[in-house]
Amino acid sequence: LLQHFDGMLRYIVGGILSDPVDREDCLAQVRAKLWEGRHYYDPEKATPATWLTAVCRNTAFDHLRRLRRRPQEEELSPLQPDPSPSPEETLLQKERAQALRRALNTLNHKDYQLFYRKYYYLQSTQRIADELGTTPRAVEGRLYRIRKKLQDQLGGEWK
Repeated sequence: LLQHFDGMLRYIVGGILSDPVDREDCLAQVRAKLWEGRHYYDPEKATPATWLTAVCRNTAFDHLRRLRRRPQEEELSPLQPDPSPSPEETLLQKERAQALRRALNTLNHKDYQLFYRKYYYLQSTQRIADELGTTPRAVEGRLYRIRKKLQDQLGGEWK
């Protein structure tokens, strides 16, 4: 199964991690997680492609976060405030995420896919334009209109 989806996994990781060595390290982590967690897959909840995509994307973001933290690793001082969100902020974040999901579901299929490619898979505008056979400026224009529509639906409070 993994051989069948290897190109998809590489595609997802490639949009998040730019260094080839980091991409290969991440793909090895993805394969290990998929193997170790294979008994957690529930075909009633998701297709194999959806499950593989989620595991791959989350692993790539974890890898990216570790890379970004590496040079700045230092112990937190007891005098520094706890950086984790408060219970109220956690609840607000959850409510905002639900509102955003509802607003995203109002987009047509093409706009929904474009939004996810740019902001979920973190693909470059140039890559999207090349794959869609258009210009980066056209992609940026569509993304602007999508963000404006979402902002209007969400009450204009998001930027």
